[in-house]
Amino acid sequence: MALSRGKKISILVLLVLLADQISKIWIKTHMTLGQSFSVIGEWFRIYFIENNGMAFGMQFGGLAGKLFLTLFRLVLAGFIIYYLNKLIKRKETPWGVIVGVSMILVGAAGNIFDSVFYGLIFSESTFTQTATLFPQGGGYAPLFFGKVVDMLYFPIVQTTLPEWIPFKGGEEFIFFRPIFNIADSCVTIGVLYLILFQRKFFTSVSPSASAVKSESGS
Repeated sequence: MALSRGKKISILVLLVLLADQISKIWIKTHMTLGQSFSVIGEWFRIYFIENNGMAFGMQFGGLAGKLFLTLFRLVLAGFIIYYLNKLIKRKETPWGVIVGVSMILVGAAGNIFDSVFYGLIFSESTFTQTATLFPQGGGYAPLFFGKVVDMLYFPIVQTTLPEWIPFKGGEEFIFFRPIFNIADSCVTIGVLYLILFQRKFFTSVSPSASAVKSESGS
């Protein structure tokens, strides 16, 4: 018996979310902050950092900003689930659109889990000690104040800028500098895919709207 689109998407979301969380749990329990190792030469490294804020290590307004960001993510995830459910029920919705929106949902959910629960279930990661899962003394932060785990680092180009470049001459240049995680990747891939390949779906006028428009003489 063939699986429905809803079940297929549920399986996809669960598998990617599991990959995101398994990678983060492994990093937290096996590496200290700032520790790294090579995957592909110096082009791709696993480099463990944590951040309190947005994707790619960006920050957002201290503790109050952290709480607002976590709550905003929860509301946004709820909206994405509602919207995705509507898309799945519409038979004319392209499969690519459903997958793209699902990737955004996975990314949001992955980092939400870190922010909401990691402070409760992990001891603090330091530069000298790995974290413990479910420590006896409790976690390092209250509910909603966990830190997001990042580890994917692609310093593809590492060089020193020529002296003749104004203001930046002689400084170290690294591309790509941000460190991120699987969840961040899902959001980026989902958004770019929808913009580049599914933009027509979101900008097209529905048949019913077209009929109303023609009848009104517009």
